[in-house]
Amino acid sequence: MNPAEDGAKRPVTGALVKVLTHRRDDRGMRLEEFASRCVRRGEIHELVTTDQHDTTPGAVVDRVGFLGFVEIAAGGVIDRGDEVRAEGRLIGTVLGFDACHFPNHYNVLIAVDATVTGPEVGLGPETEVRFDPPN
Repeated sequence: MNPAEDGAKRPVTGALVKVLTHRRDDRGMRLEEFASRCVRRGEIHELVTTDQHDTTPGAVVDRVGFLGFVEIAAGGVIDRGDEVRAEGRLIGTVLGFDACHFPNHYNVLIAVDATVTGPEVGLGPETEVRFDPPN
């Protein structure tokens, strides 16, 4: 992302459709080279927390906690650094994307201090999720 090229944007919003409850220390996700991804209304993407914060393209992300799958209600652009909120509560910031399951879905990697799962942050079906540009 080049701040000189970025302009204002609307938040991307959605609702959780499935809560995930597990974590792994050997997941082997690979960070995509792209700092942003466009998402369309109706798409479903997986939300994954990690305490590994390396943004180097191809960086391996092993330590993860799975939050769940979100259905996009209002399409837009998700950028590295966007704040991820559930019912208004800050979960973390977008680290990047793993495309191992694409075109079915992206894994949206969320930088956190310690990995968490959906139940640990109080997520349930229909929980509102927002990707807001940082303040």
